[in-house]
Amino acid sequence: MSRNAESTAFRSALEVIRAVEPRVADAIGAELTDQRESLKLIASENYASPATLLAMGNWFSDKYAEGTVGRRFYAGCQNVDTVEALAAEHARELFGAAHAYVQPHSGIDANLVAFWAVLADRVESPALKKAQVRQVNDLTEADWFALRRELGNQRMLGMSLDAGGHLTHGFRPNISGKMFDQRSYGTDPATGLIDYDRLAEAAREFKPLILVGGYSAYPRKVNFRILREIADSVGATFMVDMAHFAGLVAGKVFTGDFDPVPHAHIVTTTTHKSLRGPRGGMVLCQPELADQVDRGCPMVLGGPLPHVMAAKAVALAEARRPDFADYAQRIVTNAQALAEGLLRRGAKLVTGGTDNHLVLIDVSGYGLTGRQAEQALLDSGIVTNRNSVPQDPNGAWYTSGIRIGTPALTTRGLGTAEMDQTAELIHAVLTQTTAGANADGTPSKAKYVLDPAQADKISRQAADILAPHPLYPTVDLT
Repeated sequence: MSRNAESTAFRSALEVIRAVEPRVADAIGAELTDQRESLKLIASENYASPATLLAMGNWFSDKYAEGTVGRRFYAGCQNVDTVEALAAEHARELFGAAHAYVQPHSGIDANLVAFWAVLADRVESPALKKAQVRQVNDLTEADWFALRRELGNQRMLGMSLDAGGHLTHGFRPNISGKMFDQRSYGTDPATGLIDYDRLAEAAREFKPLILVGGYSAYPRKVNFRILREIADSVGATFMVDMAHFAGLVAGKVFTGDFDPVPHAHIVTTTTHKSLRGPRGGMVLCQPELADQVDRGCPMVLGGPLPHVMAAKAVALAEARRPDFADYAQRIVTNAQALAEGLLRRGAKLVTGGTDNHLVLIDVSGYGLTGRQAEQALLDSGIVTNRNSVPQDPNGAWYTSGIRIGTPALTTRGLGTAEMDQTAELIHAVLTQTTAGANADGTPSKAKYVLDPAQADKISRQAADILAPHPLYPTVDLT
């Protein structure tokens, strides 16, 4: 698409919005400005293409389309069938999957679809019927215990939150931790790496129905062949959540033992992050689970979002192009360069480096909590997110870590030289920030001290790094 066409499309859209609610139009424009001016290092964020963004703003938003392709509960869904079928086709071809379900609204929804698909042979249980006629939030722990017992008291084994797992892998406050009798596996305290022998021992002892692989803050590859062997040894269904690294699988950076699709019974993912599509989810599975997965709506989901499925089809088509494989490889190359730059400057990294798109910095060596570091970096034009590290003494709110990732900056065209410059800026912020104190003089885990002049200086340096790599260069809103 030409520069003029893209600029006209977005300018026209904002003019229409402004005529109804100018504050929304202003916020949309401000968001583009903020993203253009910040070093975006949040590992779970990216920049969707103009074509993907535009695919979401259209008349598909007006359609209800419960059901699946050719089997809808509403009439007039022939065009929805077209885009959903295209998205599923692109997903199957891109990942080499037997079946693809593209309706989930998010990664959490995709995981719920997967969990309930595995439990589908027990959906007639009395306890489940009881749960369906009450508000889930009203169920007591005793109710959940009864429900799990009716479902066979099924067990799930997933990576712990502080080791890099996700809250949907059985974290107790999440629905996954209430659905299942759950146990977590961690990492080796000395190396931060998965200990497959200990994981196998835990599986033999616990005998889970579902073994979950995948992560949101583990900076290394995972051997999915070994995990499948462990699952098979205890009769477990092997599920992989590849939301974070789906783009590396699509781009054939992760192949063989490190590609989850040939090894897992069921795979879930988001469609943004390293895949660079719209915010949404997706489930890939073996044929024996396809019928149950396709019941995701109304089993778990509300009506699918046809406009987002259209955008998924566009983004997945983009990911099938040869240049996406080059992009995926550059994500990892940049992450490793960023990690090496931080290590040279004395930063402590969980596992000592990275094999994928993310780096996890233990900021306790700087005398800071993750929350303090996150805010100080934001003041300096560097957008990150705080994250737990293994055996984190500060818990999941304040944390001791900062998670950074390279998908977004790689989309902008930054390379290894800019990654080293970025490492210098991060290190400069963290060394110039000190922990603050509460009003009573006690140490604070949230307050911090950073000279505003230094923060402004680093923000300008960040802008200099970004200047040769404009974001959405074909879009001019002026």
